[in-house]
Amino acid sequence: MSGLKGMLGMRPDMSIGYYLRDFLFRRLLRQNTSAQWAVHHTSTIHNGHKIKKGKGVWPGDSPGMYINGMNGIVVGDYSNLGPNVGIISANHDLIDNTKHIPGAPIEIGRFCWIGMGVIILPQVKLGDFTIAAAGAVITKSFPDGYCVLGGNPAKVIKELNKEECDAFAKTKV
Repeated sequence: MSGLKGMLGMRPDMSIGYYLRDFLFRRLLRQNTSAQWAVHHTSTIHNGHKIKKGKGVWPGDSPGMYINGMNGIVVGDYSNLGPNVGIISANHDLIDNTKHIPGAPIEIGRFCWIGMGVIILPQVKLGDFTIAAAGAVITKSFPDGYCVLGGNPAKVIKELNKEECDAFAKTKV
């Protein structure tokens, strides 16, 4: 069965029921229709056509996610987004909240791990191998990556060994 799932672009670790619920919510109830991949029925994706995802990445596959791709979002290969993550790529105008402020897209590097309840705000860039600890609020960029972020606002709480990370990445390519 996993061979057939692979040919159909389905994750081998997800049940057929997951994909049936996805069909029900996206095709029949018209929820998350802008996403071109399966989305958990409790997650919300706006402007999915402006989200670019790498290999092994399914934004919105975890429960309770909110992803606003208005200004664009790029998620690198093999990155993982946990439950209840919020990724907000556009702010409202301070005076007229019916208008959005244009800005650079959010960029999440390769092999990143965004933990449960993390919030990523507009124009943030996260380098490869960035781990965001549960509940972190990321308000600024960490383009160099190879670190663990935590807190509100997020700051580097641990550096990762770049050589070990890069050796691991070579096993995936």
